Amino acid sequence: MSTTTPRRRLLALAGVAAAATLALSACTNSSGDDDTESVANTGSGDNAEAGETVRIGFSAPAADHGWMGAITSAAVKQAEAFEDVELINAEGTNDVNLQISQVETFINDKVDAIVLLPFDGAAMTDVATRAMEAGIPVINVDREFDSPFAARSTILGDNYGMGVSAGRYICEQADGNTDAVVAEIAGIDSLPLTQDRSQGFKDALADCGLKVSNRVAAEFTVESGERAAANLLQAAPKIDYLWNHDDDQGVGVMAAIENAGRDEFVMVGGAGSANVMRSIEADDTVLKATVIYPSTQGADGIKLARLIAQGKSMSDLAEVEVPRKIQLAAPIVTKDNVDQYMDSAFES
Repeated sequence: MSTTTPRRRLLALAGVAAAATLALSACTNSSGDDDTESVANTGSGDNAEAGETVRIGFSAPAADHGWMGAITSAAVKQAEAFEDVELINAEGTNDVNLQISQVETFINDKVDAIVLLPFDGAAMTDVATRAMEAGIPVINVDREFDSPFAARSTILGDNYGMGVSAGRYICEQADGNTDAVVAEIAGIDSLPLTQDRSQGFKDALADCGLKVSNRVAAEFTVESGERAAANLLQAAPKIDYLWNHDDDQGVGVMAAIENAGRDEFVMVGGAGSANVMRSIEADDTVLKATVIYPSTQGADGIKLARLIAQGKSMSDLAEVEVPRKIQLAAPIVTKDNVDQYMDSAFES
């Protein structure tokens, strides 16, 4: 376990976030305009000019919840925005063997690049490595492979950063009240992403003298969210702040809160769904903020694949190659800035 202090980890994270923001702006929009644009855009300068047509194979898990559905739809929309991209979109699947066969088909068809969000990163490592050995660059999205040789570039969200953002927001709201009661509804505890989110949350809270008093885990579904929230509310007669890791399961969490008639606390969501953002904008529930876990990762993967296949670099960087890894930021969304993020939000 790392011995790095919470404050040092937060400072380190801030540096990473700044670098990631620069890299992302280079991927998506180098115009310098502060307004958020639609997910599908071509960029600017030489990178926006049509080049030789590239065939990109895309494979992701089944769209069994809002965030995953948004990943695929954004990727398709992004590909359609380029006249020089031909997208081969494999049917979403949670069957690892089927996803392996999809990638094998891409290899046999000699596509120019593959964008792959694996259902299981470890299980997909071998076939991704075979694609790379065949000279086909692989863009690994969200769930990492076990080997650095399996991908040309990797684009990730920031799970630890989500926890930090949620914790820092609560610290700001608590304004020095170290007696505030903080609760947490996590996702699946066995997953590293959940562990990272909880660790970031714990570290950020510790920085202002707070800790999690009540915690339950759900399963990223509406049903599990309602069940877990009902259990937590029964166990905690008083809560000041609540962080729910996932806005899809948050639909159930909100149902449990309404059924219990509880409104004494401030709730923070996670992932950045459109329904949560609308609630934040209306300011008519306990939901006052959410933390972004970008559903644009597939779209950014398409953009990176096009650049790599065409031998281009990222226009806002001096580096002549597309970076090996890009980690996207995990900003907090409140009533004050919700308009900036609404266009890229997903429907739960």
